[in-house]
Amino acid sequence: MTTYNEIGKTTVSSEVLNKIARLTTLSVKGVSRMSGCRDGLSHLITSEECRGVKVQVKDGLVFVEIYVILISDMNVRDISREIQSRVSRSIAEMIGLDVGGVNIHIMDIDFNA
Repeated sequence: MTTYNEIGKTTVSSEVLNKIARLTTLSVKGVSRMSGCRDGLSHLITSEECRGVKVQVKDGLVFVEIYVILISDMNVRDISREIQSRVSRSIAEMIGLDVGGVNIHIMDIDFNA
């Protein structure tokens, strides 16, 4: 992602967006850890390793897919909404990009946490 201004350009690596989303997600109460991205056959086709977050920038909007393992005995819907809210806000405040969507994929529940 590259932005231009009067004196030059700023380039932000997609890995930076990944890291912001991952660290923000891990800070939410009820998240045990990130999960691998096991969505169909895409993990077999690409050599890119997914560490719980996939980010795509399209038409100036950031779209985020988050794969998590949650702690048991917590409200899944509330945790998901909190992740969506915090990740969207973090990206907007830190990078200045609008977020088009944050999709949460609950891959497992941790009953040992």
